[in-house]
Amino acid sequence: MGQYFEIHKDNPQSRLIDKAASILRQGAVVVYPTDSCYALGCLVGDKAAMDRIIRLRQLDDRHNMTLVCRDLSEISSFARLGNVHFRLIKSLTPGAYTFLLKATKDVPRRLQHPKRKTIGLRIPDNNIVSALLESLGKPMLSTSLILPGDELPMNDPESIKERMINEVDLIIDGGNGGISATTVLDLTQDDPLVVREGLGDISKILDLS
Repeated sequence: MGQYFEIHKDNPQSRLIDKAASILRQGAVVVYPTDSCYALGCLVGDKAAMDRIIRLRQLDDRHNMTLVCRDLSEISSFARLGNVHFRLIKSLTPGAYTFLLKATKDVPRRLQHPKRKTIGLRIPDNNIVSALLESLGKPMLSTSLILPGDELPMNDPESIKERMINEVDLIIDGGNGGISATTVLDLTQDDPLVVREGLGDISKILDLS
């Protein structure tokens, strides 16, 4: 049975954040809140945990997993980023946007889109996630908590607990979550392309592009 932490969304308890980070370092799969919806996550580089997430979501090899990062310096470690796109991402983060970028040669193939060699990255505007990433010192691999047969992400912590407590190692209750996805921006070309309009305001992108 997994553990269940209630963490304050505005003032995350350091003791619980550090304990959650420790659990992740041990190869855990966790459910955690973001600025868009609840998500499944594991430590980047942990193939066994990533495979568990793939099985839970019943994902195929075309699904782009997302790296959740602390800041722009982490993004630049995993993706090729020019000055224009750097400034665009800086202006939109933290926020409910996922950026598709060309992966660097150091990124393992299993984290890249099999054909396009891209990677999805984001910096959420959520105090719990920010504190957790700071404690971890490295990104998490993540995907929305949409289980097979469901059309929308799970958003009620009690329902998540009932359904997932035996499937994951930790559930972080950060209050009721949303059901909206992030706005996805393809930044592999000079001009940003809105792949999916979600929670992130696209008018900001049009103003900056």
